[in-house]
Amino acid sequence: MKGIRVGSSEAVVRQRVAKALQANADTVADRWVELQMAQDELRTGIGERELREEADTLIAALVAGLDTELPVSQVVNTHGELRRAVIDLSLRRARGGATPTATSLAVLLLKEAVLEAVQSATDESAELFAAALLVNRLLDAAGALSFDTYVEGREEIIRRQSRQLLELSTPVVRLWRHVLAVPLIGTLDTARTQIVMENLLQAIQEHEAQVAIIDITGVPTVDTAVAQHLMQTVNAVRLMGADCVISGIRPPIAQTIAQLGIDLSKILTRASLADALSEAIKLTSDTAHQGAVRR
Repeated sequence: MKGIRVGSSEAVVRQRVAKALQANADTVADRWVELQMAQDELRTGIGERELREEADTLIAALVAGLDTELPVSQVVNTHGELRRAVIDLSLRRARGGATPTATSLAVLLLKEAVLEAVQSATDESAELFAAALLVNRLLDAAGALSFDTYVEGREEIIRRQSRQLLELSTPVVRLWRHVLAVPLIGTLDTARTQIVMENLLQAIQEHEAQVAIIDITGVPTVDTAVAQHLMQTVNAVRLMGADCVISGIRPPIAQTIAQLGIDLSKILTRASLADALSEAIKLTSDTAHQGAVRR
């Protein structure tokens, strides 16, 4: 064991634990897999083969982490290979649908398999007790890291899924040559406005659109915040060189806009999507005619 400075009692214990892991790696891996397979809640979305691959990777990383001069309390969070092994395991469990508690418990079950290997390698109770303390400190830190990683990874998955749902709920539809439409349904908040704007501007560029219709028929209410979001989108569309039409201005919404004093006079509005499409076709026809005249 090249990295450990022999001389302290902890160094000696670390050597013995690392040697026991090396000599019994397959046995420890099999035992850990067996312990997990015995508990249904620990096998969510993960098969026996994957469990064995995880076991081989983590045990090898534990041996490498013990073969350093890092304090036991810092090995898991500081040793690159070991930290990466724990994080990968936790993220894989998160994607598989396991709970954070089950993920941490799976890591902590490794204690039993490791201690069985250490016990078979020594007959001295004092040495076994010291090894148990070391293994507990090491794998408790691994369990805590797996829990934190799971929570962070799950939050990232939820954020990504939320964005995907927003994108699905705000499709950009090509209605006519050079005419696009975005049918909005539900509340228009800042996050959704950003998605709408990004998707619409990208589609305008791809389709060389001249008119973009924003249909708010499915938006239940329009307040000052919603109006500001619409204005931002309209301004962005205009910066791309396209005209913008807002459709779906129902009587209650028109009344609310008037009562709030929201100025939409500079924006072309229509009561229905059909009216907006008719206006958009006129706009594109006029643009095409003007281009022909200039030629």
